[in-house]
Amino acid sequence: MAPSQTLSDARRRVETARLLSRARASRGDARARYEDDVIRLNMSVAADVARRYHGRGIPADDINQVAFLGLVKAVRGFDPTVGDDFLSYAVPTLRGEIRRYFRDSGWTIRPPRSVQEIQARVVSAESELTQRLGRGPRPAEIAAHLDVSLPLVVDAMAASGCFTPMSLDASRSEDEASESPADKMGDLDPAFASAEARVALAPLMATLNERDRRVIELRYFENRTQAQIGAEVGVSQEQVSRLLSSILLKLRRQLAA
Repeated sequence: MAPSQTLSDARRRVETARLLSRARASRGDARARYEDDVIRLNMSVAADVARRYHGRGIPADDINQVAFLGLVKAVRGFDPTVGDDFLSYAVPTLRGEIRRYFRDSGWTIRPPRSVQEIQARVVSAESELTQRLGRGPRPAEIAAHLDVSLPLVVDAMAASGCFTPMSLDASRSEDEASESPADKMGDLDPAFASAEARVALAPLMATLNERDRRVIELRYFENRTQAQIGAEVGVSQEQVSRLLSSILLKLRRQLAA
């Protein structure tokens, strides 16, 4: 940290302590004026805390507003007789207000409460471990760092898109400006409706003799007429009709059983 920044922080702490002490000794409008001065003096601190939570799916202006309201709450609730370092009290208060806002208002798709509460910690741990390890941490390393279960960390990482899920009509990038996620989705497979029937009938078809199986294939897969089927398997058209009825009855009974 630069010397000028350190000096600025030191002066802010001293001035904050002085104003809070006077506010404590005052009443009514005088106290409110001192507290307002403390709020204005530390708005940059609130903005710095809020900045750490930008880019997580909630507008930055909303997060900043929550941080400023948290600052007001911290100023109103601080007791100089308990400790003279206001920021040691205020910064955790601001973080708590922002995390509570994320938990209560930031989810478009609401996962379980346990996942909501751990998600912010996982994001923070990822940043810290990336700096320490020089690479992205594995879920197991995050779980060990936070002393929580691996499945909970995996669920929290999977829930990162629940704040603002991408619209199926949204463009993915400038290179894909004309292509939305919906454009990449497959069309309805015409065989989907019959998939269950195919799975159920496959082992039953294997029980048929070669002629009966060929009759079924010609009629229902190649759409041949009864006359064409009879010519290929060497029977009359009337016999094809009786064969089909007999084969289908056999398949129905096996399927029911």
